[in-house]
Amino acid sequence: MDLEIKKDLTSNWFKLLQDIICNDIAILENNKIKFKCTSWKRNKMKDEGGGEYRILENGRIFDKVGVNFSKVYGKFPKNFQKNIPGADKDPRFWASGISVVMHMKNPLIPAMHFNTRFICTTHQWFGGGIDVTPSKKDNLEKKIFHNILKDMCDKHNKNYYQKYKKWCDKYFYLQHRKEPRGIGGIFFDYNKSNFEKDFKFVRDVGITFQMIFNKIIKKKLKKKWTTKDKEAQYIKRGRYTEFNLLYDRGTKFGLQTGGNVEGILMSLPPTAKWK
Repeated sequence: MDLEIKKDLTSNWFKLLQDIICNDIAILENNKIKFKCTSWKRNKMKDEGGGEYRILENGRIFDKVGVNFSKVYGKFPKNFQKNIPGADKDPRFWASGISVVMHMKNPLIPAMHFNTRFICTTHQWFGGGIDVTPSKKDNLEKKIFHNILKDMCDKHNKNYYQKYKKWCDKYFYLQHRKEPRGIGGIFFDYNKSNFEKDFKFVRDVGITFQMIFNKIIKKKLKKKWTTKDKEAQYIKRGRYTEFNLLYDRGTKFGLQTGGNVEGILMSLPPTAKWK
């Protein structure tokens, strides 16, 4: 398949998924609060792509939710080229993706994160994942969440779930605190075996995330919580912030490739605490 067709297919899907997820969020909020939508360009002097980030704050369900789409291209900075497969041979790149981060008002509803992307250098590959960060343990919810991911992965490859779960557990780990960020999920990168099969999997990851966040929110929306629960959520958000600023690949990639700073940092919670 022609590379330009691959780029169009993937970026169009990520943009469509942004619309679908935002529509679901608006429905959950009874259409009473709107997203603040901001378009941006990677380079104001020449065409190097850009994107749109959408943020909704102070809703009845969401303290803050960000849904970010990007399609950028250009050249990697010299100090970044050695870290990206294929960029050492040619610094030119093209990348598109969607990233979603949800911070909830009800502390019994976990924070949720999803992203998928397609990157082209002299190589081409997909990456992404889904993970959940509760501030209060719920073993049944954890079991259901992982069963959904396993069922989805098994439709594509029986080895995917264990491989990507293990990768997620290793990735979303705060080394300086010796603790996981949340209850895991799946994480994958450098998927490049077969474009059609990999793209089908990536689309399924997006659809599965849409189903997961609706299911969890609707189940827990009316559950009563305490001040103690809210304080625990603020502390967990502090851990979330530490991870995103110290370890997150997407944050580093975006900042080092001229991405929109506000869009990149939309993953940070509106309020967090440390003690």
